[in-house]
Amino acid sequence: MLAVVGALALCGGWYIWHSVHGLQALLARGLKVTDFVGEDAVADVLAWLVGTLFIIVIPSISGFFSVEPNQAVVLLLFGKYVGTVREAGFWWTNPFASKRQVSLRVRNFNSKIIKVNDAEGSPIEIAAVVVWQVVDTAKSKFAVDDYQEFVAIQSETAIRALAIRYPYDTSHSSSDTETPSLRGIPDEVSQALQRELQARLEVTGVEVIEARLSHLAYAPEIAQMMLRRQQAKALIEARRQIVEGAVGIVNEALNRLSQDQTLDLDDERKASMINNLLVVLTSEQTAQPVINTGTLYS
Repeated sequence: MLAVVGALALCGGWYIWHSVHGLQALLARGLKVTDFVGEDAVADVLAWLVGTLFIIVIPSISGFFSVEPNQAVVLLLFGKYVGTVREAGFWWTNPFASKRQVSLRVRNFNSKIIKVNDAEGSPIEIAAVVVWQVVDTAKSKFAVDDYQEFVAIQSETAIRALAIRYPYDTSHSSSDTETPSLRGIPDEVSQALQRELQARLEVTGVEVIEARLSHLAYAPEIAQMMLRRQQAKALIEARRQIVEGAVGIVNEALNRLSQDQTLDLDDERKASMINNLLVVLTSEQTAQPVINTGTLYS
């Protein structure tokens, strides 16, 4: 089409130039064009040439457009969608068709930190990063007013909907059964968020490539209380492990003494030995030995 428009422009320009040059030659000789052809014929020829340039050539130039890589151009003809050009290059279309560019590049949306209650009613702060891409240009342009704003709003809505379905952490859950949590299963939570977003953004022709939580924390008003709760739980778990280890050591010591027949201990002496060993093994500070010169019975 570029060759056709160029040929028409060159032929029309050459013909007009040749006609003007011929008129100048006739005038130089003192002759008139009307001596050879009628005045109406001259006017018709010039009008046809000028009309051809203005009606065909000049509007056709507006039909050319270029498409960059990872970019698409949506074509509309008199308000009707006629197609999309996705292949990069130099193209021509109907000069009367309007052209709207749509980016097909992969984009990130980093949501704001949102305060919401989790499944147990605890206020938490949550945010996510959404990686998305336009795959249906017609839907992105005509299904919603602004698909980028739609992605932002629906992403925050999906994050809120996800947060209220899971507790922040199972260690703070009041239920007896083990339930999934936002901190406990990050991969499953990301997949659930991606499915939730894809269902909401399907109408805009957007594909969600990845969605992952970027921020997760308790709200400031309960952060200190939850920190003390975590510290208390960690201390209890540490104490439990210490006691279990101490009991195992004492049991092993008694079994070794019994097998080797090193000492013959009665129940009272065993109880005293167990008490001393447990105090030494579970004490936070170094135990101070006390020398006993007597016996348990005196």
